[in-house]
Amino acid sequence: MIIPIQGVFSLEDVGKIRSHLDSSADWQNGNATAGDQARQVKQNQQLPLDSKLAQQLGDIILNTLSQHPTFISAALPLRIFPPMFNRYRTGETYGLHVDNAIRYVPGNSTPIRTDLSATMFLCDPEEYEGGELVIEDNFGSQRIKLNAGDLVLYPSTSLHTVTPVSQGTRTCAVFWLQSMVRSNQQRETLFDLDQSVQALTTELGASHAEVVRLSGTYHNLIRQWADT
Repeated sequence: MIIPIQGVFSLEDVGKIRSHLDSSADWQNGNATAGDQARQVKQNQQLPLDSKLAQQLGDIILNTLSQHPTFISAALPLRIFPPMFNRYRTGETYGLHVDNAIRYVPGNSTPIRTDLSATMFLCDPEEYEGGELVIEDNFGSQRIKLNAGDLVLYPSTSLHTVTPVSQGTRTCAVFWLQSMVRSNQQRETLFDLDQSVQALTTELGASHAEVVRLSGTYHNLIRQWADT
């Protein structure tokens, strides 16, 4: 399931993040964090994992998402690999690949199973040509190029690519999540159910019998499926 989440950050807030990246970032070759296979097809730049700027900006993103109900409902996050900031300039691309199944936060021996991948767009589509995130799913290739401040979540099991940038610069933050619910299908069921509960709560009120019943079903499924 591919889930775009619009307006996580306002244009003003994105502008503040971009001003730091444009003026203070120490961009390095993106191959530093690529696996053996991905290294053959990865051509971009990124901030080092131990960059203080990346850590500070990553904390801003994660703190905002921790209060975003759609993100929490879709991801049910247990562990999160901190955001990495990357940019693609003219001619740069990331060929077809699957993200690493396990990641380790530097200085932490606890593994993170990558159930979900996330891309936060930090520039508008008009700022660059090309650079689409193309994700292969059961319905074919999905081409994604969102507005600044928007996020897309998708299964880390998906083949995906970033098409070559032909003009301008594409700047994003990417990160990975281990969900409390490993199964993509189960997460999709829970997300659809939660969205229905929220819609019915708005229409009927939280105390309506059917809302209470569906909410109970949602939480009982989480009890059955969650791994904490």
